Amino acid sequence: MSINKSYAVFGLGRYGLAVAKELVRSGADVLAVDSNEAVVNDVIEDLPICKCADVTDPDVIKNLAISNVDTVIIGIASNLEASVLATTLCKEAGVKTVIVKCANEMHQKILSRIGADMVVFPENESGTRLAKNLLSSGFVDLVELSNDVSMVEFEVKKDWVGKTLLELNLRKKHAINVIAINKDGKIIVDIDPAKPLEENTKLIVLANTLKLNKL
Repeated sequence: MSINKSYAVFGLGRYGLAVAKELVRSGADVLAVDSNEAVVNDVIEDLPICKCADVTDPDVIKNLAISNVDTVIIGIASNLEASVLATTLCKEAGVKTVIVKCANEMHQKILSRIGADMVVFPENESGTRLAKNLLSSGFVDLVELSNDVSMVEFEVKKDWVGKTLLELNLRKKHAINVIAINKDGKIIVDIDPAKPLEENTKLIVLANTLKLNKL
């Protein structure tokens, strides 16, 4: 399999390690990072590019060239402060997609607010499943979200065609956050909110489940 995207996995506990191994097995370019040197030494044979580093340090993020990575998976749910710092640094570095493992719904809200593109609850899904979903579509399906928030993909409504996301203001009107556009099977995450939506286009969104059902 030819994988065009690059990945970084921060935190090599059971979940992060499962994600990293599955990505590597599938031929993806993966940078694995953990702050525990013993952990790094244990997994180096399975993960060719494995570093011992503190991902809450801005200089480390810069030296690891995280700005060149397409997707970062942060698997350090036991330390909310570290998750927040790592997420913020990755988004500031220009990483398009940052997926963060969290411990509970309160952490999920915090991480979403500071810029995480996706927050996962590991008890709902295995790291291997996450990796397979990333490789197949670049996104995680809705089973990775909380009971209150869903991720769905749907065709652009007829009365939205020709209008821009700025005009529609979906976040305010319907509690919908558009995170990507699917155009002819191509996933576009670098969205231009001033570009009119076209027919035969799908939106991939994060939304309040109740409001989405009403819509």
